[in-house]
Amino acid sequence: MSTRASRRLLRAAAVAVVALLLPACAGLPTSGDVAVGLELGESPDDVDVLPVASGPVAGAGPEEIVEGFLEAGITTSDNWATAREFLAPSLQRSWRPSAGVSIDAGAEARTLTSNLADDQVEDAEEAEVEVLLELVASVDDSGEYNGAPGDSSVPFALARDEDGEWRITQAPDGVVIDEARFPNVFEGYSLQWFDAGWSRLVPDMRWFPRRQSPATTVTQALVSGTPADWLDAAVQTAFPADVQLAQDAVLITAQVAEVALTRPAAGLDKTTLARMRTQLKATLKTAGVNVTEVRFSVDGRALDAGVVELSGTTAEPGTLVLKGGAFGRIVGDEIASIPAISAQIQAVPQPIAAIDVATDDATAALQLGDGHVYLVGEETLDELDARPGLVQPSIDPYGYVWSVPAGEPQAVQAIGADVVAHTIATAWPSASSISDLRVAADGARVAAVILVGGQRWVVVASVVRDGSGVPTELGEVRQLVQLSEPSTGLVWLGPDRLAVLTDSATPRLIVQPVGGPGSAETAPSDASAVAGARTPAGVRILDASGRLFAHAGSAWREISEGVSVLATRAGE
Repeated sequence: MSTRASRRLLRAAAVAVVALLLPACAGLPTSGDVAVGLELGESPDDVDVLPVASGPVAGAGPEEIVEGFLEAGITTSDNWATAREFLAPSLQRSWRPSAGVSIDAGAEARTLTSNLADDQVEDAEEAEVEVLLELVASVDDSGEYNGAPGDSSVPFALARDEDGEWRITQAPDGVVIDEARFPNVFEGYSLQWFDAGWSRLVPDMRWFPRRQSPATTVTQALVSGTPADWLDAAVQTAFPADVQLAQDAVLITAQVAEVALTRPAAGLDKTTLARMRTQLKATLKTAGVNVTEVRFSVDGRALDAGVVELSGTTAEPGTLVLKGGAFGRIVGDEIASIPAISAQIQAVPQPIAAIDVATDDATAALQLGDGHVYLVGEETLDELDARPGLVQPSIDPYGYVWSVPAGEPQAVQAIGADVVAHTIATAWPSASSISDLRVAADGARVAAVILVGGQRWVVVASVVRDGSGVPTELGEVRQLVQLSEPSTGLVWLGPDRLAVLTDSATPRLIVQPVGGPGSAETAPSDASAVAGARTPAGVRILDASGRLFAHAGSAWREISEGVSVLATRAGE
């Protein structure tokens, strides 16, 4: 038996070959939708580049061939043509690279074990190689990303071809890419689904090879696809099952996306067509496709499709604080009050621990010094939840205040302005405790930090509502990232990212997409609270001494002091 980790000499040779082939660039062009020429004076957008691997080296042994095959997963051009060069002809035809991606820690962490000793390779005609991967995550055939840490053993079979070269005869479908280069090879796109009331759009991140045309890729995924399993209970699509793309490409002409559909689309009513167009236009926009209009057609005839009005988002609310007894938006050294609620909040007699302001500024959920949760309005202050050990409340876009005791994560309640509590069924069924809970701005998703089997996880779940918008239960729990230390805050950063502030000697701010790889940075010393925003740049952090910080490039800059409470905003 012979066991080897990565072979750096082979990789260096591959890099050298690539350097000779591509002396003037770092990779191959990978982006650009099918389009009708450039207008006079227009210039093309900057092209993306992909890392490039080389094909088999003559005389390479079984382990070198398997290692080269794994490395070739980074080169997606021509349907992974480079990787197919490592395969026997019969396997070249049947191997399906699009079946998924195994994302591992890197080539240096891979261990290859052969059934042949070094002195047996020259005379052998067949070989077996086992590869041990240190997995970080995976992507399935629909493009859904799933954190999947742990070891995985992958078997390969090889045989010599007619020229005496080793080629792979058995291999699993899918490719392996290391986590460092995965974002260079695949791109995350947010498909947009409607919520249950057809009033809001809910993002669902998917990952597709960067070589593909974004417009065609996301349109195909939206028209023919389905929501992620964990999200499915709370969302819906306007595209009927019998409506498909009539062509394999979406043409972009003068910033207009021309989308040809199959004949059943011709019989759809105007409301359905408008919802379809709204859904697709939003998906293309979030994918970065530069279009101003989407046009549907059937057999070359344009369909009369309008758009539907969505529940709008308010203007950027700014940073909300309680400072020196005044509550409102901080503007320089001044506090601009919020007419409906500032006076009421300032009049609360006991200390305030947390404030979450509704999107319309008409109400706010408070947690006071007694630990109880209250709802404040222009002329009201109602106690909503007096159970002991409550976490900070979260108000959703429908006006329901979510509240739960830290030691009873299944006892989630949503309380409306009528002070009627609605129990949320199937909430975090495996959790033993919960420290944070935040409902997304769309009201269809809720995030939390929970303890499961002694492990602390950031998780999300879909929110199922009845016909009146009352939340009734949670869907399947999706784990996003495991935390190594307790959290002191959880917020949304835009529609598809979360930020977690950790509690340790050196606090960290972890930014975690819902359905993608995350990142972490050092937070200000003694960080104690965090407020979300619509972009990562808008996040605010409060330390234990009342100093307020904002991002200044890659560093943190103090923007105020004497702040007693850093408030949050519904959905942020």
